[in-house]
Amino acid sequence: MTHEQFKLWRTATMSYTQQQAADALGVSLPTLQSLERGATFKDNRPLEIDKRTALACAALAEGLKPL
Repeated sequence: MTHEQFKLWRTATMSYTQQQAADALGVSLPTLQSLERGATFKDNRPLEIDKRTALACAALAEGLKPL
């Protein structure tokens, strides 16, 4: 999942605000914002979206709830 796909998941698929998406994924707002940017805020280092986050996005898009 690219950071562009991640942002599209949040805005088009789920219609979440950044805070709602962060809460749903269990991450902080700055972490979510970094994922959308594709880079860290601290040193602008590239940031990849890990498989667990991509799978969580897919699960939420399908309406699945945490076990």
